[in-house]
Amino acid sequence: MTLLHHIRSLHSLAPANKDHVSAWRVAISVAVPSLALLAAGRPELTGYAVFGALTGMYGRTEPHQLRLRHQGQAAVLLLAGVGVGVFLSVHHIQSWALVIAEAAFAGVASLFTDRTALKPAGPFFGILALGACASVPAAVQWQAGVLIAAGSAAFSIVIGFGGWFRGRSWQRGRRRDVAVPGGAGRRASWLHAARYVTAVGAAGTVGVLSGSGHPHWAMAAAAVPLAGADLPSSVYRGVHRIVGTLLGLVVVAAILFPWPGSPLLVLPGHEAAVLACLVIVLQFSTELFMTRHYGLAMVSFTPVILLVGQLAAPVDPGVLIAERAVETLVGAAVGILVVALIRRRRLTSP
Repeated sequence: MTLLHHIRSLHSLAPANKDHVSAWRVAISVAVPSLALLAAGRPELTGYAVFGALTGMYGRTEPHQLRLRHQGQAAVLLLAGVGVGVFLSVHHIQSWALVIAEAAFAGVASLFTDRTALKPAGPFFGILALGACASVPAAVQWQAGVLIAAGSAAFSIVIGFGGWFRGRSWQRGRRRDVAVPGGAGRRASWLHAARYVTAVGAAGTVGVLSGSGHPHWAMAAAAVPLAGADLPSSVYRGVHRIVGTLLGLVVVAAILFPWPGSPLLVLPGHEAAVLACLVIVLQFSTELFMTRHYGLAMVSFTPVILLVGQLAAPVDPGVLIAERAVETLVGAAVGILVVALIRRRRLTSP
């Protein structure tokens, strides 16, 4: 594909496929535990609930039985990321140890997602959960953080299965092709895992050496291109990640910086409630465009992650936005470079 094709892809939408149904499922999955924590006076714990609720993003168009299985597998991925991240945070393990832990997790999670054929493809959300949870002070004990995420994930699975009660039709669906236990499929799967370890580790190294306070953003961004099936689709995802994130940072600036129409100035004294509600709305928008236009989805998802971080540990918005922009550029570039240098092989045997 040419550069012109990738530029054109930035303003073209894929056909709709009941995206609003999946968006409502995910929004409800995020809203209920988030609002419950807000009502309990613990908005700083919202991040754990949100990462658990991302379970609802998986198996969006699948029959209920297949969705149930895939969402259960996705919950394992997300809870593992949250668990490792909270453990690192509780023990104040950062910088190089975080890079090593996240790179190793990326490799193991890649093997897991290749074997289970999860969609969205790849271990990105697990990697993101690990880095995000590790980068903020743990507001609760390790077990409590994981339990919040687990409860949120379980609620997402219930919401995802809820439609079955209308038709009560038990459709098994067809499982996608996945890596076979041996031969070419196993070698391809291990090669793909090595790409994740290389990209995430390299991006994290650059982030630490640059003095950034958020190297995990670079590591998460580096994982994005690797989910592409080939080099053109990897470049497509990397370009959309960069452009979507930069536009999303404009939204973040409009929310966090003080100006006459700023949402945080509309209800003084209720900043946490405003941020929590914005997270719910923006997560709905994210899922609405996730399969139709990855860049547009990132315009909404970027504020979701940053606002969740602000609820947990507020930082200067200017520094937050600048570092997120730089880390995304670095991470996406590293990911594309690794894809170009280490070519992917098919994960199924001939």
